Amino acid sequence: MSNPLTDLLNERDYLLADGATGTNMMAMGLPPGQAADLWNLHSPEKVTDLHKAFLKAGADIILTNTFSSNQFRLSLDHAEHLTTDINVAAARLARSASQSAGHPVIVAGSMGPTGELMEPHGTMNYESAVKAFTEQANALAEGGVDVLWIETIFAFDELLAAVTAAANTGLPVASTMTFDTAGSTMMGKTPEQASEFMRSTLPPLIAYGANCGAGPSTLVDTISRFSRCAAQDDIIIAKGNCGIPQSIDGNIVYSGDDETMWRYARLARDCGARIIGGCCGTTPARLKTIAAALHSYTPGDSPDVETIEASLGPIQKSKKRSKRQNARTST
Repeated sequence: MSNPLTDLLNERDYLLADGATGTNMMAMGLPPGQAADLWNLHSPEKVTDLHKAFLKAGADIILTNTFSSNQFRLSLDHAEHLTTDINVAAARLARSASQSAGHPVIVAGSMGPTGELMEPHGTMNYESAVKAFTEQANALAEGGVDVLWIETIFAFDELLAAVTAAANTGLPVASTMTFDTAGSTMMGKTPEQASEFMRSTLPPLIAYGANCGAGPSTLVDTISRFSRCAAQDDIIIAKGNCGIPQSIDGNIVYSGDDETMWRYARLARDCGARIIGGCCGTTPARLKTIAAALHSYTPGDSPDVETIEASLGPIQKSKKRSKRQNARTST
């Protein structure tokens, strides 16, 4: 079916997604411990400024400031009663910013995890998860997003609840999972298992991939493993952190520099990713570097493990991924 994201992908070899929201907003003065999502109502001009900075850097896709805008996460700030208002406002802010870009822009409604564990590991049941995601998805749709973008998910049952809720809006749905535990999700799922699961959802995801995680080297390795499982027309997303987080003088600083993000972007493209952006620590300036790295770049062969590690540093290895398996993926 035709939709703005598919139409743009049909015109271009790749699209540039935006960078980090939370870490950039902290640099813009977000108080420690406060949900960035509340700025959609209290400091909308700052949210708009960040969107515009990413658009100026070349972003084709901007994510709404709604990563934590479900009733479970907002309840931590006693703001669950504002769920609809926050999501609608965020979508409208992103849409308004997109109109000043001077080029086509996809507004993606960000839907992050609830922060709760599903039964039997936790107390949240499937019906409660679907209800929470439905409230958020409907509000983002009301605000005018082009696609619903489920991100940083680590459990298949929660992802299924989010996809079910998002799909009921009639909008296309994309999703990325996070592999930050020895090359797997927190629930122990490998990229190969995740690829199989995400490719099996009904309705199908318009695009899928990985975000955040343990640094750009592990992210690129994950994308490489996705690509080997993908069908020819699958759209794969790479949205990696700007290096590894480090605590310096009480502040969280990401280790990646321009050279790191330049190499990350090209390797992700070599792996077959067609939507590439940044996650935690990725500033508009770093996104501009990614844009420059991809401009007029002709992708090469998918990199092996040794090439990735030589360019970006060590890859977190899953215990389930034996040395023999690592050798196999390097050929």
